[in-house]
Formats: sequence, structure tokens, C-alpha cells
Amino acid sequence: MNSQRCSFFPDEVVLQILSRLPIKSLFRSKTVCKLWYRLVSDKYFIHLYNEVSAKNPMLLVEVSDSLGSRSNLIVVDNQRGVSEFSLDLLKDRVKVRASCNGLLCCSSIPDKGVYYVCNPMTREFKLLPKSRERPVTRFYPDGEATLVGLACNLSTQKFNVVLAGYHRTFGHRPDGTFICMVYDSESNKWRKFVSFQDDQFTHMNKNQVVYVNGALHWLTGSCSCILVLDLDNDIWRKMSLPEQVSCGSGNRFYLLESDGCLSVVQISDAWMRIWVLREYEREEWHLVNTVSLRCIKGLVPGIFPICQTGEYVFLATHKQILVFYRKTRVWKEMYSVKNSSTLPLWYSAHAFRSTIFSCL
Repeated sequence: MNSQRCSFFPDEVVLQILSRLPIKSLFRSKTVCKLWYRLVSDKYFIHLYNEVSAKNPMLLVEVSDSLGSRSNLIVVDNQRGVSEFSLDLLKDRVKVRASCNGLLCCSSIPDKGVYYVCNPMTREFKLLPKSRERPVTRFYPDGEATLVGLACNLSTQKFNVVLAGYHRTFGHRPDGTFICMVYDSESNKWRKFVSFQDDQFTHMNKNQVVYVNGALHWLTGSCSCILVLDLDNDIWRKMSLPEQVSCGSGNRFYLLESDGCLSVVQISDAWMRIWVLREYEREEWHLVNTVSLRCIKGLVPGIFPICQTGEYVFLATHKQILVFYRKTRVWKEMYSVKNSSTLPLWYSAHAFRSTIFSCL
């Protein structure tokens, strides 16, 4: 195809078409002609591609075999279905600790304290410098971070990794000292600050960290509040949940993103209620959905929301990935484990999206 045929359509039309391609297909299209190479390398196009991708969040999940000796990653895409996923570019056995705007933060399983940030779609990765001078041994049991967060700013193409946890001396319980290490991609260095916290976190609370408005957000284990880390000022603060939230028996709560806003999802025996924080500074929550769970009643005790848009919600159970379409109120099974897995799918599920974001 020559340049004349490449320009059969106006550039803006070509950009709109290319911005909807999977990244692998997009990168192949760069070799078609010089014009297309120029278009997809342009800063405006990168912004457009990431903007389109933000409207189509996907679900990333690790599926283990019955013995737990092998596992593989899959991506569930509302538009393109299910596809396999690989982190073999890291050449290490890793665990996905956090996901944000197309990047993943992974920790090495055999080597504690080793962290990577990668973009599996562009096949780029960065080995982060060690966050501590002394190696992690049994005499320094504070080495495993309680919270791991990843904050990726699409407009600046910069990212931060947060490792936060309670300090405890050998043989003693944590004393409330909360140590926070923040990696800055621009300086390629870690910074450290210390505060005092008394919150605990469940597994899902740790997994569902949300980056919006320049801050990372975690739901506390008691579901009493949201713990917020302001990355510009290295300050922890607390944010209130919606006033209508009922923390009584049988109610479970989850923290998600919804089209760039913070969102709280409450699941009870019969209902799923979704709030969105429309006014961030004033902390004004709005109830946007009340969904009956009657048609999936048998799955409710083990169902967990993972990611959402204004159009649909992805949820994981022990062996299934479901999608709920908010407009039509239709439920659909997107994926099901055929054999028994060692861990429920929700245990290792993360929100994910495909973006052009360099981590180098």
C-alpha cells in the first residue's frame, strides 16, 4: 500500500479507526506506510488511543491448575471476548500486585523485595531499584508490604509505585508505625515517609486500589472509611463512605473506578447498589444503580465486582467471570473454569486496560 492509498480517508478518520485496534494490530499497522507510521507515533494519537481505551476496561485474572504448580493469565474483554495473556517478558515467577492504566506492578515470588512495572501489551518492562538497603530476612519481618499501589498518569506518562506497611521489630506486634515508600519514575528513586495508622485490610481491600484525582484509595477492612494517599504531598487522609451505606451483617463493600470517578459497590443477599463520587472535593456520593441479584441468587455469596463503566460491570466468582449490562439489566457469562482451580478467580482478578504507556 503506497502513501496515496493510505491517505484515501482524511487523517482524522484513519486516527479514529486505528484508535480502536488492539495494540498488537496497531503496532503491525505502523509498517503499512510512512503516513500510518507517523500517525500512530503522534502524541495526539497516543492521547486519543488511551482515551478510547479508558472506555473499555477489561478484567485480568490468574487461573491456576488443580495442583497450583502452573498458572496462566487471561484477559476478559467485553468487546473481544477472552484471550490468553503472558508475562514471560519478565523472565521471572511473579505475582501481579497492582494494575493502573495499562501498567502492572508485579513482585517476584522467589526474590522478595524485587518489583517490576510492565506494559504487557507493548512488551516493555522496568526492574525497579531496591526499596531498602538491607535484604529481607527473618530479622526484618516488615519486608512484605501491606499495601501495594500503582499510580499511572496518562497525560504526563509518569508513574509511581507505593509500598506501605506496618513496622514491627522481630518477635513483636506492629506498633502502629506506618512506613510508606514511593517510587518516582521521573527520578528513578524511592522516597520514604512515616505516619501512624491503625487500619487493617482484607485481601480484596488490598487488591482494589483505585487511582483517581492524583491519589490512591483503599477501602479499610472495617469498611468504616476510605484511606487516601495524596501523592503530591505525601499525606494520608480518610474519606467518608456514602451516608446510605449500611455496614450491617450480610453487606459487603468494594472500591472501584467508574469512568474516572471513585465508586463504592455494596452487595447484599438480594441487591447490588453502586455509588459514584461525582464531587470529589465535596465528597458528594450519588446512588447510580440498584440491581436485583435474584436471577443469580446461588452465586451471590461468592461474587465480587472487579471493574466497571457506565455501561457494564465485570464480576468474578469462584469459577466464573460475569458481566452485567446496566442498561438492559442482562447478565452474561464471559468465562468459566473447566477444571478445579486452587484459588477462586476473584482472588487474583484485577481491572485492566490496553494503553500506549511507556514504563521505561
